Amino acid sequence: MASDTKLYIAGFLVVAVIVVGILAFIPGDFGGSDDSGGEAAEDHGYEPWLTDWIDAIYGELPGEIESMLFAVQAAIGAVIIGFFIGQNRAKKAAAAE
Repeated sequence: MASDTKLYIAGFLVVAVIVVGILAFIPGDFGGSDDSGGEAAEDHGYEPWLTDWIDAIYGELPGEIESMLFAVQAAIGAVIIGFFIGQNRAKKAAAAE
């Protein structure tokens, strides 16, 4: 068996043990963390003093618009990361020649 194959198998086993350990031994609800911080702050007496600026302009956005904005944001990030990866690869190819 090649050295790389052994390394991949070992990495997979480590990840599997961690996932099984988390799922088997940590009780609780695995809800999202989007609202957890806000709820924890309000439980300790924090009252928000600032409202979302977009609500003042447009009001409540529908869920589809929020999903679209998130997807556009993710696409822009992927394009930027891809650009820099491609630029780095082109520099390495040019240096190799």
